[in-house]
Amino acid sequence: MREILGRRRRLRFRRKERTARLDAAVTFAAEWNWPVLPGAGLRATTRTATGVACCCPDPDCVVPGAHPYDPGLLAATTDERMVRWWWTRRPDAPVLLATGGAAPCAVSLPAVAGARALAALDATGMRLGPVVATPTRWSLLVAPYGLERLGELLYAKDSVPSSLRFHSEGGYLPLPPSAVGTGQVRWERAPLAGSARPWLPDVEAVVDALVEAGTSTPGGGSRLAY
Repeated sequence: MREILGRRRRLRFRRKERTARLDAAVTFAAEWNWPVLPGAGLRATTRTATGVACCCPDPDCVVPGAHPYDPGLLAATTDERMVRWWWTRRPDAPVLLATGGAAPCAVSLPAVAGARALAALDATGMRLGPVVATPTRWSLLVAPYGLERLGELLYAKDSVPSSLRFHSEGGYLPLPPSAVGTGQVRWERAPLAGSARPWLPDVEAVVDALVEAGTSTPGGGSRLAY
């Protein structure tokens, strides 16, 4: 009996998770005008320590589940009908944001350095936008920026830690409540409830703190994994 009840609870939880992903994808696309698409997703395996592997053909995928595969990145859309069709067919798929253009960009860094950066920005009274977190990396969403503008900002720095990742035009980022190879994707700083569209800071406002946190954090690492 306990086993049956446990199985039912797991099934209810899984259905709730699937509904949450669909609802989130629709909110991002239709309400916030953020282009999204389903990520590759995960499959169970006995070959990895985590018990999951990427659904893509690459057995050594370094970002399992957390990248576009089928469809490709160029398919990202804000069309609600397309979004509903995708997640009705693939309810477990991660929700990926296609960054850049008119959509949000992001800067990500290892989780420990990310926590330091947020603390430093909070101490200055800086207004921040949404912050996405996984067990390994934190990503600060910022207003759209171009590579030329970013290059000018970074050129002025003495050094830029290799652990920083810049998600701009042609990039992507998994959004909550996705599950990827490194664990659950969540909001460290959630968008304000009822936001018509979340406010985003300019990259200039946060890049100094991110570079400093990435440089000063011992063993900040340079893992690409999301």
